[in-house]
Amino acid sequence: MYKRILVPIDGSRTSMLGLKEAIRLAKACKAKLRLIHVVDESVVLQDSVHTFGTTDMLGILKKGGQESLKRALDLVARQGVKAESGLIESFTGRVAEIVVRDAKKWRADLIVMGTHGRRGFSHMVMGSDAEMVIRSTPVPVLLVRGSKLAKRRRAK
Repeated sequence: MYKRILVPIDGSRTSMLGLKEAIRLAKACKAKLRLIHVVDESVVLQDSVHTFGTTDMLGILKKGGQESLKRALDLVARQGVKAESGLIESFTGRVAEIVVRDAKKWRADLIVMGTHGRRGFSHMVMGSDAEMVIRSTPVPVLLVRGSKLAKRRRAK
């Protein structure tokens, strides 16, 4: 069974659904969780000239990531599951690449992550970190669909 489960979170409802599923698995398998939040600093550097100063925007992103991790760790602790966390800052590389790198480094046996399940044009424009993780990791991946998609499927 799984002993080391990596859970990338971004503070969204979808990533929290992934976290809740990871907690259920961790309890059943007596596994440890590693929660990570990736701060993609390249986005700030590309667009910060028009809005905020780079330092201000990076600080906001880091603080938001730390708050997301704290909320997630609090939830995990309330469920009696062991966890560690990491805030990863990156100037280069896609979020998916960083998730896969961290999974390898931490020796995860499973990655659990929420997915928005985008299709069509929005998928082409925004890409899919979940899809990229699946394509590039040697570790099994469990994707948890966002709540609207799940409700729509159950209704059919």
